[in-house]
Amino acid sequence: MASPMQTSRVATPPNIYIDGVYLDKNPLWHVDESPFKAKHILRMLRKNDLRPKSICEVGCGAGEVLKLLQQGMSDSSVFWGYDISPQALKMCECRANEKLRFKLADLSQEEGAFFDLLLVLDVFEHVPDYYGFLKGIRNKGDLKIFHIPLDLSVQAVLRQRGLLKRRESYGHIQYFTKETALETLKDSGYQLLDYFYTPRCIELAKETIQKLAVLPRKACFALNEDFTVRVLGGYSLLVLAR
Repeated sequence: MASPMQTSRVATPPNIYIDGVYLDKNPLWHVDESPFKAKHILRMLRKNDLRPKSICEVGCGAGEVLKLLQQGMSDSSVFWGYDISPQALKMCECRANEKLRFKLADLSQEEGAFFDLLLVLDVFEHVPDYYGFLKGIRNKGDLKIFHIPLDLSVQAVLRQRGLLKRRESYGHIQYFTKETALETLKDSGYQLLDYFYTPRCIELAKETIQKLAVLPRKACFALNEDFTVRVLGGYSLLVLAR
């Protein structure tokens, strides 16, 4: 049986993901956000009565989302995590097991790789050629779940460093609204099956100003979801596609 940790041919990534810069800025590699993401992925699977047997996360980071999904899904399911960052894969080692494996590789370059479900969580906003990336992984899985930060909002644009903070701290170089995110997926050849907002601003609020905004955002969201996200921001989009 192959080892849970494997290596393969790696695509040339932006330097911050291999030279330690991204890890220096994000030492947890967003492990603290993993329960939030896993909860909403399971919600999407239940909502659509889906029971995939093979799941692959593209850009798996530290692997915590896959670990949590493994705990919440069938024992017969197998999980793979792919990432191009050696630092991220090092963090995955403690999470690997017989049915949860990780690979230092670019999935689009893996011949013969195919999964029931691909997870692409907070990934393509980091990629310069995001259309090429999306087209490159499209045939590597049947179903796909994307989690896309909606960085573009009225309040983000009005603040001088609203978008620059996302770029400097998290490496976001592409910025989306709900509408442009969905059109990007359709333009890349995906069939949209379902989507809903995920309340990052509510469930992951840490700073004082974020906590003060929780109640106004909740109240506005209850009245008009699209308007609230477009004006106040703070939400992501979870999309099920084929």
